[in-house]
Amino acid sequence: MDSQYQLISIVVPFLNEQDTLETLSKKVDKAFTILDISYEIIFVDDGSTDNGAKIIEKLSKKNDRVRLIRFTRNFGKAAAISAGFLEAKGQVIITMDADLQDDPAEIPNFLNKISEGYDYVSGWKKSRQDPLGKKIPSKVFNWMTSKLFDIKIHDINCGFKAYSKRAAGHLNLYGEMHRFTPAILHSAGYRGTEISVHHNPREHGVSKYGTERIIKGLLDMFTVKMMTTYNARPLHFFAMFGLPLCILGASFIIYLTVLWFLGMGPIGDRPLLLIGILLFVTGTQVLSVGFVAELLQSTRINEQQKYVIDRIVEKGQYR
Repeated sequence: MDSQYQLISIVVPFLNEQDTLETLSKKVDKAFTILDISYEIIFVDDGSTDNGAKIIEKLSKKNDRVRLIRFTRNFGKAAAISAGFLEAKGQVIITMDADLQDDPAEIPNFLNKISEGYDYVSGWKKSRQDPLGKKIPSKVFNWMTSKLFDIKIHDINCGFKAYSKRAAGHLNLYGEMHRFTPAILHSAGYRGTEISVHHNPREHGVSKYGTERIIKGLLDMFTVKMMTTYNARPLHFFAMFGLPLCILGASFIIYLTVLWFLGMGPIGDRPLLLIGILLFVTGTQVLSVGFVAELLQSTRINEQQKYVIDRIVEKGQYR
């Protein structure tokens, strides 16, 4: 393994997974026995109501590599990962689920891949061991995300990922945005790839997947698109909707005005006039929101939001 990595951080968010935590910790320890690298395991308790936090506290007394972050309540997986990123000290940060469906034996494969110069590596559950009720929505979600963000990753939703410290530092996660980290990083110019990972069937606990998460994921998908593509120019986003409405509404009004001048009136009782006015007013309002967003953004955008620097060379050396 590349000796450039002195420390690897494993971030594991969990919610009511008391039956798997000790086993997962042992499997991570085993995975690192073949690697000559120091590591830490950061467990983030996202408001569990079982004995998960107590189990990790006991583990941390026996193993100084194990650390615990405990939330006061359930804030969501994105918040848990964000807290783990902030606490992590490693040059590479690996995220994985606590339900034992992600196999820690894959960790060396992630490290080998990211050592090739990638900023992030996403896992691909090629043979996913989940019911169709999870597989089909996930496939649709991955397809939509791939097309919307022009990113060639089969399983963007997989929680098993590796990040360089720099790439992880770029992420500001909340809501359901942990699903979109490859898209966010890709839009900022970071280099990423994916590897096929073994996926185990769930043996303990219950899935947190449901209809509510699908809806939240879809809403956050468009939020991320707005943030990554139009963050510095929000007017362009609102103009995509407002301008066509204004043009269509104005066309209807101009058409009816021409008819009136040609003596083919009256036009005041025609539904097309009301539709034209409605479209024009709606389009104007949408554009107005875009103008306000543009003004607000111009006063708050900072230097870090304009670009991402790959490296700076000074006197022939990187700094």
